[in-house]
Amino acid sequence: MNNVLELKGKRFEQASKTSRGGGAAMNSRVIVTSERIFRLIERLNQLKDFWKNENQPFNGILVSVYYNKIVAKTNRISGIFKGEKSNYAIVGAKFNPNKTKHIITYFLDLSDLDESARLLYEAENILRLYFGGKISKEIFDNHKMFDVVDFKKLNLSKSLFRQIIADVSYIEDFDVELEDKRSKESIITIYDTGVEVKRLFKSIGIDILSARVLDNRTVYLDVNQLNLLYEKAPYLVAMATENLSDLLPEDFINEYQGKLVTIPAPGHEPVIGVIDMLFDESVYFREWVEYHKMIDDRLPVSSDDYRHGTAVSSIIVDGPKLNPWLDDGCGRFRVRHFGVASGAQFSSFKIIKFIKSIVEGNKDIKVWNISLGSNQEINDNFISAEGAVLDQIQYENDVIFVVAGTNKPNSDVVKIGSPADSINSMVVNSVTKSGLSTRYSRKGLALAFFAKPDVSYYGGSEEQYIRVCEPTGEAKVAGTSFAAPWIARKLSYLIDILGINRELAKALIIDAARGWNETPGPEEVALYGHGVVPIRIEDIVQTKDDEIKFLVTDVSEKWNTYNYYFPIPLKDDSYPYFARATMCYFPVCDRAQGVDYTNTELNLHFGRIKDNGKLNEINSDKQNLDEDLDGEKNYILEGEAREKFRKWDNVKYISEGVKEKRIPKKSYQNKNWGMEIKTNNRLDPKDGIGLRFGVVVTLKEMYGVNRIEEFVRNCHLNGWLVNKLNIQNRIDIHQKVNEEIEFE
Repeated sequence: MNNVLELKGKRFEQASKTSRGGGAAMNSRVIVTSERIFRLIERLNQLKDFWKNENQPFNGILVSVYYNKIVAKTNRISGIFKGEKSNYAIVGAKFNPNKTKHIITYFLDLSDLDESARLLYEAENILRLYFGGKISKEIFDNHKMFDVVDFKKLNLSKSLFRQIIADVSYIEDFDVELEDKRSKESIITIYDTGVEVKRLFKSIGIDILSARVLDNRTVYLDVNQLNLLYEKAPYLVAMATENLSDLLPEDFINEYQGKLVTIPAPGHEPVIGVIDMLFDESVYFREWVEYHKMIDDRLPVSSDDYRHGTAVSSIIVDGPKLNPWLDDGCGRFRVRHFGVASGAQFSSFKIIKFIKSIVEGNKDIKVWNISLGSNQEINDNFISAEGAVLDQIQYENDVIFVVAGTNKPNSDVVKIGSPADSINSMVVNSVTKSGLSTRYSRKGLALAFFAKPDVSYYGGSEEQYIRVCEPTGEAKVAGTSFAAPWIARKLSYLIDILGINRELAKALIIDAARGWNETPGPEEVALYGHGVVPIRIEDIVQTKDDEIKFLVTDVSEKWNTYNYYFPIPLKDDSYPYFARATMCYFPVCDRAQGVDYTNTELNLHFGRIKDNGKLNEINSDKQNLDEDLDGEKNYILEGEAREKFRKWDNVKYISEGVKEKRIPKKSYQNKNWGMEIKTNNRLDPKDGIGLRFGVVVTLKEMYGVNRIEEFVRNCHLNGWLVNKLNIQNRIDIHQKVNEEIEFE
């Protein structure tokens, strides 16, 4: 086996984007006609009348644009509404029921509607006088067709006219979007109207306690408050989820209980945070757990309230001894356990607030396990409040959450529940000992796009249950709750013992689960994520003799973060390898943006460097190419980019796959390979600055030859520092660093 290599010492370089794009681009599937423009003007006038007669508790109006496709940022409105600043007026986004079109909500002034109607009238006038009342994509792209128009004598410039026509080609309709009414106490998120949330609600007769405010857009309302909100201002509601969550059922099989042997005293083992039900301090491993009870002492608790949390922590501390078939080689871990819930039901709103304060007060912990979840299915159009808070915490802090994929409470519930829709978290589903999905596992995807769960692991089934320690002794259990802690152990091992960052740790685990499975189907991803994680830690930090696996990490500062100094060994002036790469990063997210949740896109490009300086990429990705390449324009549709190249996903996997036909790759004048990380932001250009990424690259030699030493030698000659992820060496270092020194 070869050790995984960590490459350091040669920083990625940064380059700004040089091209400004080609200006307005029209939808090729639409012919813009006078009739189409008049229809949109009529809708704007209807909306104007609606808002004039509405006594809204804020200055401004909300308008939803029904686009006729999934639109890229560059294809959204930038002529009408607020012109080029329209993108900054977006307060929400979702898909239509078929998930083929965008519905984007804007916060505007009433005067914006007047100006938009005026611009559309002017554009229609030009369209009728000079283009016979219609423009196709073919005419739009022929700039000579616009030379007949004397724009100096008109009320629109040439560029603005073209932009308005482009806007119209992507717009299907305008409307005021209304969220379905809730009948139970709920966590409500409102559109951002610039008014402080307590003052906004007070103006419509709803007094909210500060304790029920999560942030300036998200509050907890009881049924009476909900009814008043939907009566007075239903258009304010961007999204809503019921507050009370059932603790998901796990299988606790009590047919076997016995006394457990003793455990040595803890030393300097890493600490994993557990946020769960209560913990029983009488169990045999109690010295390994620092317990904090977070619920009110006045609340009634039963013996059952201690079972789940105690069982989860027992896996983290002593899982391999309890389950020898799952001995991962990671040893034991200490636990800091926070009991935040009791009873069959709990307030998810309170738990959200607990989690924020818990992580803030425990900066030393890098890995957190959450095996609580909701019986309710996630929404396709927005991330849950619970999931969004986890994403925010992970963006702002150097931590990672491991979240259980949630279980089926009954056969009618299929999709995963919150907070398993957290994008930045590592979400874990459950498989049987044979590696098949369990009967209780639920399906992703999150926002109909993100691969949730991320991975799968062994969570117990009739084939082989997971043994845990409960307050009354040993028990057999099954559930995603008991799959997640095993992954928390592995992440803590990689981060706290081997010393790699969370981005690389997450990427390593996903890469190990995915392997060379280039194109898993949507159903497979929805159940298994990227795949089943290997049991042994050696199978993650080591690789086969015919493979070279190396890690690189850096931060994005500009549009192109690149490194062209990867000295891949040659054989007869060609490269006899299949290649793949996995990248992870933790972006800032905005729940208010709905389906456009992740604000930053990092796109991974890797391959040989051609003689023209461009990359010959392993996955033929045409995103981020210059607008004009070899005389041909390259356009990738937004829907295609999301589906094929995982655009806006914070996990990137690219691969050419292992094929039976072995054809070594030709080399170019530059014998190195290159990597580029292209950064795009939806809203604020600063969102991607300083964003750290981790990449795992695997090269598989086509003829089974071990070329790792040659690669290491080449790296040294090219100025790289090469660290081998040697398990025993890193453990020794970890123990030395954490030794207590006694002074005489």
